Amino acid sequence: MSENKEFESQVALVTAGGAGIGRAISLQLAREGARVVVSDINDEAGQETIRLIEEAGGTGAYHHVDVSQSGEVDSLIPFTLETFGRLDLCVNNAGVGAMPTAMEDVERKAWDRAMNITLTGTFLCMQAQLRHLHAQGSGSVVNIASLAGISATPELTPYGASKHGVVSLTRSAAIEYADKGVRVNAVAPGAIETAALASLPEESRRGYEQEIPMKRLGQVEDIAEATCFLLSERASFITGVVLRVDGGTEA
Repeated sequence: MSENKEFESQVALVTAGGAGIGRAISLQLAREGARVVVSDINDEAGQETIRLIEEAGGTGAYHHVDVSQSGEVDSLIPFTLETFGRLDLCVNNAGVGAMPTAMEDVERKAWDRAMNITLTGTFLCMQAQLRHLHAQGSGSVVNIASLAGISATPELTPYGASKHGVVSLTRSAAIEYADKGVRVNAVAPGAIETAALASLPEESRRGYEQEIPMKRLGQVEDIAEATCFLLSERASFITGVVLRVDGGTEA
């Protein structure tokens, strides 16, 4: 584990922590001293994240949750409190991608899936988290948005609309809870080296890289570092921010 114990004695909750960005955030939080609750719908992946946390000397617990189901989301906070006795830091990472499709050809099931998981799922998790954090008068929330949440997304209509919604939720909650001791921010990743991106043809990957001013894809650790900064007391006067981590793409 890291020498930096910024989150020692604190408890963090990460949705969709079983792989990719969610796993990297979970591991980074544990390295910095937090006890971490990882939720996911893939039990094997979620439990593997916990194994990696514990292998590195950290402490974690896994809880199965489908964020689109309010009944399952309602179990998250009680599970966290029963397991670790408190909750301080929340990361809402659960969401789904989309295949490029002209808007006129988007199927309703694709639209509903994006809205139900990425947008409604984030909303349901935030509701549960904010009730608890408001009552205790402290805490920090980071939502994982996307560049697609702050710019146009041609041929990615469901994905872009859902991520725009996540940005709106972030900003609205930040103002609503700013005087209640709770900060709410978002990280907006650009093109990040994940399994989904790795599955693309090499030509497509090179195309993404060439569009990035830094001429490289981001790493999941880049998102984890940005997320942990926003969660930390180093960002104590920051709320309502959507932090772009994109190698300069949006600029």
